Amino acid sequence: MSQQPLPTRPSVLISAAMSIDGHIDDASPERLLLSSSEDFDRVDRLRSESDAVLVGAGTLRADDPRLEVRDPARRAAREARGLPAHPLKVALAGSGGLSADLRLWQSGGAKLVLAPDEAVGGLRAELGAAAEVVGTGPSLDPARVLDELAARGVRRLMIEGGGAIQTLFLTAGLVDEIQLAVAPFFVGDAAAPRFAPPGVSPFPQDALHRMTLLGADVLGDLTVLRYAARRSDAARVTEADMDWMRVAIALSRECPRSETAYSVGAVIVAADGAELARGHSREGGDDKVHAEEAALAKLDLTDPRLRTATIYSTLEPCSVRASRPSPCAELVRAAGVGRVVLAWREPALFVADCQGVELLEASGATVLELPALAAEARAVNAHLVR
Repeated sequence: MSQQPLPTRPSVLISAAMSIDGHIDDASPERLLLSSSEDFDRVDRLRSESDAVLVGAGTLRADDPRLEVRDPARRAAREARGLPAHPLKVALAGSGGLSADLRLWQSGGAKLVLAPDEAVGGLRAELGAAAEVVGTGPSLDPARVLDELAARGVRRLMIEGGGAIQTLFLTAGLVDEIQLAVAPFFVGDAAAPRFAPPGVSPFPQDALHRMTLLGADVLGDLTVLRYAARRSDAARVTEADMDWMRVAIALSRECPRSETAYSVGAVIVAADGAELARGHSREGGDDKVHAEEAALAKLDLTDPRLRTATIYSTLEPCSVRASRPSPCAELVRAAGVGRVVLAWREPALFVADCQGVELLEASGATVLELPALAAEARAVNAHLVR
């Protein structure tokens, strides 16, 4: 009998705050506060968009976090989507020593502790019914951690620290995205903990692991840098991706000019390279239709090819829309398209903060950007943005 394939591993996001010289918070009484209120809200939003939040035992002991979604509106939005108010809370422990008095165990939501097999018995004795404890084999294997979470339906995992855990996943090449909030000062202490301390394995250095800067956002006096860290074939840009995006850009040039909407082209392509559908903004005389919407409307949404298809859009699929019931990010998600490639992110012209990429990634889709073609796609809208 053939072995059943494992569920698709979740996408992995690391979120951290650090000083200019790369140091993170420590547990000393005089510790520096790296984050700001704006950054705490960013982290809360990321938690609300994730299926699970993971920290190491060291962070639990030092910070005693609850890892809850703090904003009541975000908790309500999760519940409206049929999700628990808080994501699954995951702790990685290399050994025992997790007190049952930690605030995490008294907070809302399900808790899971993953540890090497030899530590499982002691942790179960320490924690009792406060958390489920599961072994990961002879070592704390990050790949087995992701497989365990995938089996529980986790599609998007957020890692909040600390440095040893971040390094564990980074050196394994299992991180999809990194968000770094950089605080405007130097620590200047060689003994202070760093964002990525030396790993047991060397950090990948080949071109496929060179990260891509997705953007930089200013939050108060912090700058949040967003990087894509490619992990799998689905998250690699190919020559075919470039070619299909050029087709989408050509479609965007067919859009009737508008002063109140972008000109966007979209193409949906099956895994075997066959074109399934294409569309562009304001197609067919409908001045409200968006490119992705026009393309999807030409397909039977029960077509199984959509699950492994790629949709190419010259602009980030919208997350907020006044003219139609569903924004394009929701339409793509509902269609089950698993891979989205875009040329540029929506600027803050008509919508202050488009969250199309975040919504798609939260649904388990792989989202890629093609910065090499961003200027060409943006030029079609030069009358709106530069």
